[in-house]
Amino acid sequence: MKRFLLPLGLFLALASTLALGLKQGDPQDIPSPLIGKPAPAFTLTQLEDPAKSFSPQNLKGQVWLLNVWASWCTSCRKEHPLLVAFAKQGVVPIIGFNYQDQRDAGRQWLTQHGNPYQLTAFDADGRVGMDLGVIGVPETLVIDKQGRIRYKFTGPITPEQLKDKLLPLIQELKRG
Repeated sequence: MKRFLLPLGLFLALASTLALGLKQGDPQDIPSPLIGKPAPAFTLTQLEDPAKSFSPQNLKGQVWLLNVWASWCTSCRKEHPLLVAFAKQGVVPIIGFNYQDQRDAGRQWLTQHGNPYQLTAFDADGRVGMDLGVIGVPETLVIDKQGRIRYKFTGPITPEQLKDKLLPLIQELKRG
């Protein structure tokens, strides 16, 4: 009987540790060291027109969303209808960030699924994405009027996430 107490005790300790780890909050709310810091300076060509470029400086003075996506991303398809509907409300500019993709595939994807973006920056090799701390797609960043990253969400945005986190933050930042 005593020989079962040690394995049982180890199992209970491991199970308790696992349970505490799972209770730590939303795994998609990954803290970023960039929160509160200026968005990295970059200039990328636009997906739709390679002769045009985009830089975060273009939106200084505005609150805006940067949505990182790719045509090969299945989770991006999940959140895309929500972004299309949200864009129609005109709450904030939504800038697309096409990450490690092929230009033609990205264009075709937007034609097929709808385009919620004011414009889309094209990061074919993912170097700028690394500066932004992109760990996967989709990711969405809220950027304030001063160009600072105020929030980062990893994974597909849900209606609840939009309503409970993003919209209140956007409204607060627009007032400030």
